[in-house]
Amino acid sequence: SQTNWIGRSQGAMVTFKVDLEGSKEPSGVNLSYKELEDLKELRLHLSKAEIALWNELKNKKGAAKFRKKYTIGSFLVDYVCLAKNLIVEFSGKEDEATRTAYFSKEGFNVVYVTNEEVTKNVLGVVSKINTAIQFPEKRKKVVKKTPIVADENKYDIAVFTTRPDTMFGVSFMTLAPEHELVAKITTKAQKAAVLSYIKATSKRSERERMADVKTISGVFTGAYAIHPFSGEKVPIWIGDYVLANYGTGAVMAVPCGDQRDYDFAKHFGIAIPNIFENVDISEAAYTNKEGTVISNSDFLTGLTYKKALKLAIHELEKQGIGYGKINYRLRDAVFSRQRYWGEPFPVYYKDGMPQMIDAKHLPIVLPEVAKYLPTESGEPPLGRADVWAWDSRGKKVVSNEKLKNKTVYPLELNTMPGWAGSSWYFNRYMDASNEVEFASKESLDYWKEVDLYIGGSEHATGHLLYARFWQKFLFDKGVVPVDEFAKKLINQGMILGTSAFVYREEGTNRFFSKGLIEDKKIQPIHTDVSFVNASDELDIEAFKNWREEFKEAEFISEEDGTFKVSREVEKMSKSKYNVVNPDNICAEYGADSLRLFEMFLGPLEQAKPWKTSGISGVHSFLKKLWKLYIPFIDGSLSGVEAKPTKDELKTLHKTIKKVAEDIENFSFNTSVSTFMIAVNELTAQKCSKRTVLEPLLILISPYAPHIAEELWEKLGNTESISTAHFPIFDPKYLIESSKNYPVSFNGKMRFTLELPLDMSKEEIEKTVLAHEKTRVQLEGRIPKKIIIVPGKIINIVG
Repeated sequence: SQTNWIGRSQGAMVTFKVDLEGSKEPSGVNLSYKELEDLKELRLHLSKAEIALWNELKNKKGAAKFRKKYTIGSFLVDYVCLAKNLIVEFSGKEDEATRTAYFSKEGFNVVYVTNEEVTKNVLGVVSKINTAIQFPEKRKKVVKKTPIVADENKYDIAVFTTRPDTMFGVSFMTLAPEHELVAKITTKAQKAAVLSYIKATSKRSERERMADVKTISGVFTGAYAIHPFSGEKVPIWIGDYVLANYGTGAVMAVPCGDQRDYDFAKHFGIAIPNIFENVDISEAAYTNKEGTVISNSDFLTGLTYKKALKLAIHELEKQGIGYGKINYRLRDAVFSRQRYWGEPFPVYYKDGMPQMIDAKHLPIVLPEVAKYLPTESGEPPLGRADVWAWDSRGKKVVSNEKLKNKTVYPLELNTMPGWAGSSWYFNRYMDASNEVEFASKESLDYWKEVDLYIGGSEHATGHLLYARFWQKFLFDKGVVPVDEFAKKLINQGMILGTSAFVYREEGTNRFFSKGLIEDKKIQPIHTDVSFVNASDELDIEAFKNWREEFKEAEFISEEDGTFKVSREVEKMSKSKYNVVNPDNICAEYGADSLRLFEMFLGPLEQAKPWKTSGISGVHSFLKKLWKLYIPFIDGSLSGVEAKPTKDELKTLHKTIKKVAEDIENFSFNTSVSTFMIAVNELTAQKCSKRTVLEPLLILISPYAPHIAEELWEKLGNTESISTAHFPIFDPKYLIESSKNYPVSFNGKMRFTLELPLDMSKEEIEKTVLAHEKTRVQLEGRIPKKIIIVPGKIINIVG
């Protein structure tokens, strides 16, 4: 079994018939869902003989791995060895003949034993089972499940779904435009539209189709499928959001439970039946499966997700129109690149067949090339190398001129991908100087894994996926001590951009301003944000000159002559034409302003919308920081060696404490806020003390390294600030010795008075009553009551 899979989807394969109704007679005895659930309870209640035999089999005295109380089709068997297609049953069951016939048809051999046999001689029974494993009867399983069956004009479409519980929510099907059945089932009336759509789709790559979730397009084939349960006709469409190479190239669309299906149905006016109890789908699909109760779904109505899933799969199998299935996902890993930079493959070709170079002759080093481009004949850059042949006798790389020799052969021209090294380099770091092996067992056992991995969520299906896969493989082989390479993973949030959209009327080259698109069938198209001003008005001429296809386009503007675009915050990406060039930001504000602003935008793991206008605040803060160090910059050094005040030390240590905590918690945005507060306080205190400003600079150096390094040098330091020790927090500087009391009269605060925290209530009362502002408030009256809460409030009543 596959223990280290990367992705797992549990669901069902479902067969939809095209044009014809039909059914298959199920094999074996059909049990109801409740009967199967009752049978599963038997797993917990075994007889003495069953327990005795299971103890022997599970302790591996059997020649293979067995499972107990396992469901085969509609039957619960006592024991089964799936690897050897062997079932072990206690004899005496009422339907024994029926069961045996069914198991034989499914390709299983059956060994029957009795309670008496097991009780008297359990090891003899185990020997009997082992003999059946080692010398099995050959049986051929009758295979019934075929994804696509073509018989004259009879066609079946197979789909894989992770939500068979939503079968009654299917209102249409979508095939990939490249699906082999499209040409066979499309009606004459729809042929022209379908061919036109297929032609348009062929110009887009699969990557584009997967990434572009905004564009909705599709065409009705004119054909219908028959719903496996209800028998109703389901329209078959084609759409480019379905890929021929992914799954079966067909999806059963449940618009109430899938947002992409929902958008497709809304766009083309397809029905959206609601099969979720007490759920509103008027604005969007409902994608949460946990805690959901199914409704309007015949025999599934009233069931929760898990129960409906089981029952739906059972009914599919019972009726012979589908079966439960688990998909394990690992993205196809094409392990070669047609570029120069990459590890060379230790492979040479003898008589056209690849041969491996022995590990003891590694590494194979990249050769010198004149340029890093492919050759004129289309070979990878290594095809330009003059020294790129393998001498099988001398065991070394030699000049291509020696290829005429019988023992010299051409080397592989492709190189390994970037993740060839990035998938395991963290293990090499544990023992980087080891020249015998990539890391010693002692080093691997000591370091074990990476403490923290920070990477964008896009790595989940790239570097992170392969690194986990390699680590699990090495763990399974016993090479590394842990099966996950990192203790903790943090995905930093994406920087979002504000995209701009123009709207083109479908089937035309006419563009409508944002305010004129109501009741029109339009297609949103990304436009470069540089063509749009602050008022969301499009520069039409710049847009026309952007692409050849837009040169002759017609633009329908608003009454005031402006052409408005729509704005939407989404991932900043070249494909969405909403990228802000960081080089331009650095040129205008400096790299430190850019770094601080990115951190200031919000929590590390949250997506953050970019707004260039906001960077001016951070830029102003850095200017204010610079001014604190003027005595060092202009050389006056006025008061820089003086002893810091109590307030200055309080500001410094409050900042040390907060920034140290923020770094531990990866809360960098609150660190930037803390720096701003500290600089404001020190500016108000007119602080120029070295003992305060030097630690502050060390604190801020990871956040704004360039300005910190320059000011560090102005302070007279000769070594880099990166070598300085991180400041240590001292809590004694945060202990308050006084309190600024709010003094209230009849509940209304009139003034504040700073008093020592250790002053008694009597002393506080005496001091307050003697204060000039108190006399003004009382106007000669004698207070009825004086309320004093030490360290908090003073309230005079009367």
